Amino acid sequence: MRMSRNVAGTVFVVGSLTLTLAALAYPAMLGVQNASSSPSRIIARTPTGPLTEADRDFVVKVRAAGLWEFPSGELALTKGTTQPVRTAGEHLISGHAALDAECRLIAPRLGITLPNQASPQQQGFVATLTADHGKQFDTDLANILRVTHGQIFPTVAKIRATTENSLVRELADQANDTVLDHISVLEKTGLVNFDSVLFQETTPPKLPSGDVTPPAPQPGAPVVALTPQAGASQTPTPSPTVR
Repeated sequence: MRMSRNVAGTVFVVGSLTLTLAALAYPAMLGVQNASSSPSRIIARTPTGPLTEADRDFVVKVRAAGLWEFPSGELALTKGTTQPVRTAGEHLISGHAALDAECRLIAPRLGITLPNQASPQQQGFVATLTADHGKQFDTDLANILRVTHGQIFPTVAKIRATTENSLVRELADQANDTVLDHISVLEKTGLVNFDSVLFQETTPPKLPSGDVTPPAPQPGAPVVALTPQAGASQTPTPSPTVR
């Protein structure tokens, strides 16, 4: 029986999926709700163009996305019960390893401090997947990540269309390709419930800033690199050359 979107928004109707709407409906890169009251304000003049608050926020969010989606991909390789789920895991790992390398390369040039931990809400996603087993894991992975990728997709496009900084543009180009690739492989699992996903993409909850903001790194702490384990099966995603 097909459920209405109102009902689907209350209970995530994919098998026995039990995560709440609030736990699912915020984008992977934290990009829908602006942390700043003036995202267009120029905060630095760099050799690659002016840097706005929105630009800086975007780089941090791409980094934060990798801090939870990369380990989710690793979980998919070991816990996924079907080849399409494991393939999605490979793409999550390779895509975010490449994006992370780009973030770590451009952040010092732009004067941006990167987080070493995902937000509490994002860490909760990983905790859910860690606790899952069997088909429940497959279903949760496909739907949690499809919701978050679907929400961030237009945000990436907006940054690409508005930024005047060439390094941020290059990162947005790469993020656009990566998000679209991840959306595609998640849908190929055959586990995505599109009615629920669409509802949650278009009705995100207002969450406390502390839940969706990655904690600042400890002073002097090295930047953690997202590096695939030796021998892990992956589909490499090339990183563009930064000029």
